[in-house]
Amino acid sequence: MLRLRTLVRLRWLAVIGQTVTVILVALYLGYPMPLGFCLGLIAFSAWLNIFLSIRWRGSQRLRPRMAGLLLAYDTAQLAGLLYLTGGLENPFAFLFLVPVTVSATSLPLRSTLALGALTFGCATALAFYHLPLPWPANSSLQLPKAYVLGLWIAIACGTVFSAIYARRIAEEARQMSAALGATEMVLAREQRLSALDGLAAAAAHELGTPLATIALVAKELKR
Repeated sequence: MLRLRTLVRLRWLAVIGQTVTVILVALYLGYPMPLGFCLGLIAFSAWLNIFLSIRWRGSQRLRPRMAGLLLAYDTAQLAGLLYLTGGLENPFAFLFLVPVTVSATSLPLRSTLALGALTFGCATALAFYHLPLPWPANSSLQLPKAYVLGLWIAIACGTVFSAIYARRIAEEARQMSAALGATEMVLAREQRLSALDGLAAAAAHELGTPLATIALVAKELKR
């Protein structure tokens, strides 16, 4: 299960990265883009993080449904930013892989499949509907449809491969952890049994010494 602190920290990283990228493209490079709408989406994620941090403790473990909804929001927020900045033509479209990979490592298969379906839907919609890619005002960039299709296939394949790989690795880690726990229990039991054997031997020795003395004295008295 995911902790709330983990998702909050990941979203803060996304907020910082998105803010720096948007400001760099709009102000430093001077490319025309809807800066206000982009910053509004990023600010909403920041406010959501603040609300979650105030409302619940960071160490709280999230239920799969709640964690899936938060990851679904991250996917939808990224899709909104990509819609404003060129759709799949935006080189940051590969970030669709992040929520699905996080889900595959810690959430049930059903949640991962639902999040993967949402990712495919968003990627498909962005392949056809999006605002122009930010580019210098005195020139234009029109990518071929075949290239956009290739980007969609790459995102789809990357999402599936990353989810399967991450889930497999996480499952093996859980199995190793369970095996280690079982081994530690067996070793602890063996240690307890060994301690009992030592106590039994010590008790037998302590009892045997006076009994031997008594037997010897009894033989001497009998003689």
